[in-house]
Amino acid sequence: MTFRKPKFTFSPGVKLLLLVNFGIFILVELSGIRGTIFRTLGLVPVKVIQHGYLWQPLTYLFLHAGWLHIGVNMFVLWMFGNELEKVWGQREFLKYYFIAGIGAGLFTAILTRSSHIPVVGASGAIYGLLLAYGLLYPNRQVYLYFLVPVKMKYVVAGLAAVAFFASLTPGQSPVSHLTHLSGMGIGFLYLRRKPLLRFITGTTPEATQSKNKPGTKPHSAGNVLNDSLLARRVNDVLDKMQQVGWEGLTQSEKNILYDASRKYSRDQPPN
Repeated sequence: MTFRKPKFTFSPGVKLLLLVNFGIFILVELSGIRGTIFRTLGLVPVKVIQHGYLWQPLTYLFLHAGWLHIGVNMFVLWMFGNELEKVWGQREFLKYYFIAGIGAGLFTAILTRSSHIPVVGASGAIYGLLLAYGLLYPNRQVYLYFLVPVKMKYVVAGLAAVAFFASLTPGQSPVSHLTHLSGMGIGFLYLRRKPLLRFITGTTPEATQSKNKPGTKPHSAGNVLNDSLLARRVNDVLDKMQQVGWEGLTQSEKNILYDASRKYSRDQPPN
């Protein structure tokens, strides 16, 4: 397997999240009332459940407890989010990010409903991204601590195991491992409902079966042939991308994914 030198590029959604997170972090640090902001906009389970602070499962995603906290989260967002957004598109990427993050916040609030301790950070959404990346590129190698090459599927499994066992012994760490685990769980449930390949092309079992349902528009032989050819081309490009990454694709191969993504978006019925 070849390793390419990373390029410091920023996809639009990732860039937006980075700017907003760092901007809010600096403003909070300069405000002098960080504790008050954390209690109001951080995730305080007892306030969400008993007092109706329903904005907190969203706003907690943009608060961080220090430079290391935000630095690690935003580095992981940049490292893995760029490629996911390039494959899924900005709208689907941001949708998944907030579903994983907000879902993790809600789940944490429900399970720790009597807690008065604010939970802050984008870690729920970040762990959801890590899960998605591990499912899409299970055999892609990353360098653990920048030294040890490990396949992505083992990284995700290890992080999930650490979060699970740590969540069984609350109170021993300032990090909400339950939120990390919840982000992975919510992300997995969402991806099960909407399989990864559907972000790129509509040629899934659901799409194939729908053409036989009453009231659906029949596919002509030419359309079926074109869809089949497009699916094969997309799969070939995805196989290559697992080895060399997005930056290793030629422009024509990237165009195949863009074209398939647009075709899928047009063919899908509104939710």
